[in-house]
Amino acid sequence: MRRMLFVVLLALAAPAVRTQPAPLAGLNEYIAKAVDAWRIPGLAVAVVKDGRVVFAHGYGVRELGKSAPVDTHTLFAIGSTTKAMTAALVAMLVDEKKVEWDAPVTRYLPWFQLKDPAATRELMVRDLLTHRAGLGNADYLWYGQSNSTDEILHRVRLIDPAYPVRSNFIYQNIMYAAAGAVIEAASGKPWANMLKTRLLEPLGMTETIPTAATLASKDNVASPHDIIDGKVTVIENASVDPVAAAGAVWSSVNDMSKWTQFVLDGGRVGGKDGRRLISEKSLAELFTPQTIAPFDMYPTTRITKPHWMTYGLGWFQQDYRGQAVDFHTGSIDGMVAIHGLIRDEHLGVYVLANRDHAELRHAIMYSVFDRYAGRSDRDWSAEFLSLYNGLQDEADQDRAKKAALRVQGTSPSVPIRRFAGTYDDPLHGDVVVTVENGGLRIQYGSAFVGTLEHWHYNTFRAVWTARWREPALVTFSLDDDGEPNSLELMHAHFIRR
Repeated sequence: MRRMLFVVLLALAAPAVRTQPAPLAGLNEYIAKAVDAWRIPGLAVAVVKDGRVVFAHGYGVRELGKSAPVDTHTLFAIGSTTKAMTAALVAMLVDEKKVEWDAPVTRYLPWFQLKDPAATRELMVRDLLTHRAGLGNADYLWYGQSNSTDEILHRVRLIDPAYPVRSNFIYQNIMYAAAGAVIEAASGKPWANMLKTRLLEPLGMTETIPTAATLASKDNVASPHDIIDGKVTVIENASVDPVAAAGAVWSSVNDMSKWTQFVLDGGRVGGKDGRRLISEKSLAELFTPQTIAPFDMYPTTRITKPHWMTYGLGWFQQDYRGQAVDFHTGSIDGMVAIHGLIRDEHLGVYVLANRDHAELRHAIMYSVFDRYAGRSDRDWSAEFLSLYNGLQDEADQDRAKKAALRVQGTSPSVPIRRFAGTYDDPLHGDVVVTVENGGLRIQYGSAFVGTLEHWHYNTFRAVWTARWREPALVTFSLDDDGEPNSLELMHAHFIRR
């Protein structure tokens, strides 16, 4: 019955599609069926070809259980597709000779430090935009935390290097936040103001907001969803505002089609003969491969089998059926996006959806590319759904194997009340453990709040109130007097105060 209701809502919510060009015949029906198969509450798509929006459509609802439909003006979190906009702002400042791609970051941010002084001196602006700055993933500094952008960037000096600068690739949101700080230092305006005045307003992107801070004032907004206990469920928005330049923008496919046209028109507003906002040289630099990217960055490559994958400045790049593709995804709790371009064909696709890691986004992109290449015989949705269902099965099996390692019949070394206290780490912040209703409660940052269930020995399992977040094991250590003096959580070590 619930599935039938979902299909009815989907049909009622779908606005009329403009006349589809011949290559896209049947695309609307294909997407509508796929949205149902992937259990996605709402999704929106725009396709740009040869300077025109040739397809724009919304599917489903903004929030499951409510009737408000998704349309082409519905706002979603665009996630890391924000990165291309940040890189474009840097390109504008390069054109104005306020920034140099290969200047040291410390020219603009004298206070900025990595743990290795030599790496600090060597780090260039270009490195901030290419995930090769020598750091491992450091999302623990902002995700689910209350740290300001300044605090996050100052803590970078405490992070152990993962590899020498420019010798590897590890996806890095924090360095894009640093790029936002460079933009502010060089322009004298905050990143959000620069985005608004230098890109959003000239492109007529009136529906787009740089951060979630003003989201409450908007009416047509999608809610995030995830699967909890097998059911698609509304969840809370996760703010990306502390690293805004990495992925905080909210927008609609109506507005993102304008951004797509701008990029395909060579950085001009108003078509190929319009006003140029980015020089031809700087725009070319954005799409010039800067570093090799790992093939396993996206599981879809197991099926698409590209021969190469690189990263430019805010764009992944790969080959597909003999064509060069520039693309980027965006993912944050309960929201996904993808932006795909075949610039040689003046073709662009933009997809937004409101279910966590709904990888139908990739299928839609490849389906559009295929149709303009004269092929529509491959069901990418079915293939990717099978792939990701298999990956979920593997994750469930791995989780079961870890659970099987639990030692039954053990007890904590000391009464649980003695584990209560504040544990801290200069890099990761504080973990607060308290006694509540005879059990233990834990809080790490603003989002990781929950109960501690005894697992075995002095290890407990943190079950978060936000149940879409994976439970985590917390292991306490004791000093020579038998007092808890530290804990391990999420691969970090916290010392009791």
